Amino acid sequence: MARSARLDTPRAGTSAARPQTASRDRFGRFTEWVARAMGTPAFLVILTLFCVLWISWNTVMPDALRFDDAALGFTALTLMLSLQASYAAPLILLAQNRQDDRDRVQIEQDRQRAERNLADTEYLAREIVALRLALEERNEKLVTREVLRQELKSLLAELEPEPAEENPS
Repeated sequence: MARSARLDTPRAGTSAARPQTASRDRFGRFTEWVARAMGTPAFLVILTLFCVLWISWNTVMPDALRFDDAALGFTALTLMLSLQASYAAPLILLAQNRQDDRDRVQIEQDRQRAERNLADTEYLAREIVALRLALEERNEKLVTREVLRQELKSLLAELEPEPAEENPS
């Protein structure tokens, strides 16, 4: 009896999700690399030099060595730059989307951290208030050194015999 594929049982030994995730991540890193590279002065200098060399070659060289006609407005160069731009724009957008996803995760983690910090701060504030109340309650029951000193002085004053008045007899 042939075993039929069922949706409620996993396939033995295969994991289709992992290679796809690794491939997406690799492509994502590639798009970020392209976006970073295109945003550098070096890229602009290299692209400018490429265009200057292309135009110079097709203007100065003999007709037999030219491959893009200046009379037609350097059609091949225009197509090359259009192709580069048509690939650059989506790659840059993909890189931005990845960065947005990372930012979103970071913002959520920051929000959760701030909530924990607020809860910890509120807990510590309640504990401090409870300690203050306990100390105030305890201080009401305890006699401070100054109060004790005053009480002892007054008791001493009561115990000392009053000086006897001199009797003229």
